[in-house]
Amino acid sequence: MGRIFTVELEGRSYRCRFCRTHLALPDDLISKSFHCRRGKAYLFNRSVNISMGPLEERMMLSGMHTVADIFCCCCGQNVGWKYESAHEKDQKYKEGKFVLERGRIVDETSTEVCIDTQSDMEDS
Repeated sequence: MGRIFTVELEGRSYRCRFCRTHLALPDDLISKSFHCRRGKAYLFNRSVNISMGPLEERMMLSGMHTVADIFCCCCGQNVGWKYESAHEKDQKYKEGKFVLERGRIVDETSTEVCIDTQSDMEDS
């Protein structure tokens, strides 16, 4: 297995809940009103640091779609799916879009805070 290179997103981003890898930007968020088996989900124009599973036909609440599950490229957790094609004309806007499951992502800022756990004072 080779080295994994990841894309670091600037500012606020949606990240993998399990390893905090950057997955998407708020600017790419299309809708917060999607649902999955595990609860709420968000629709995005773009996503980074993911790998895709095989394409499959899946019956969704909105009809039949060709989708591929998407996984965090760092920890391998399933974080959602990508719409490859929609069979219904009114669902074509989803093609090429990404759905991230709300329970598998966190909304964080990229500001890192360093906390010094070493004390200059010794216990006597």
